[in-house]
Amino acid sequence: MALNIGDQFPNFQAETSQGKIDFYEWMEESWAILFSHPADYTPVCTTELARVAQLLPEFKKRNVKPIALSVDTVDSHRGWIEDIKAYGSLSSFDYPIIADDKRELATKLNMLDKDELNKDGIPLTCRAVFIVDNNKKLRLSILYPATTGRNFDEILRVIDSLILTSTKSVATPADWKQGETCMILPTISDQEALDKFPNGYTTRDVPSGKKYIRETAQP
Repeated sequence: MALNIGDQFPNFQAETSQGKIDFYEWMEESWAILFSHPADYTPVCTTELARVAQLLPEFKKRNVKPIALSVDTVDSHRGWIEDIKAYGSLSSFDYPIIADDKRELATKLNMLDKDELNKDGIPLTCRAVFIVDNNKKLRLSILYPATTGRNFDEILRVIDSLILTSTKSVATPADWKQGETCMILPTISDQEALDKFPNGYTTRDVPSGKKYIRETAQP
């Protein structure tokens, strides 16, 4: 199925390295990031899962729960976790990995990479990222090929922007980071901007003469 930003993210039940879950119940009132992996015991995937485990305090601070998916069994996941812990110098591994050995969820969420096949010629999952908000709506999706590891610092940056812009009348510019200047939405009038941003804003002069680039401190 094709999922677009703003769509209701489908609920599902799955076996994981931490037991059986219902996705919505597991999320509770949090946001979630679901990220898929081509296979267990593969080098790039090992680096990624270790990195997410190291970043768990950052995800928790943002009220975001991570959950991984790989097309192998629960037993395989549990063995692989020991390698992930060793690689990342981790004392524990505290988020679940979904077992999708029948590729049911990968197919449902359109995560299969037709160019990356296993030894039996069966497609592997690509490196998909889905960020789902606390209303169970899809807020972001990114698809990486199996050969390219993700930048989880960038994913945290995007989460910061999504959370900020979901409640404030701003957008975040290129390369924005937490605490930096934001852009006032074009749909907000100058008078509304004065009311919403009591510390004021700056309008950039551009050759067109249009006053659409309005910058303000992060609200």
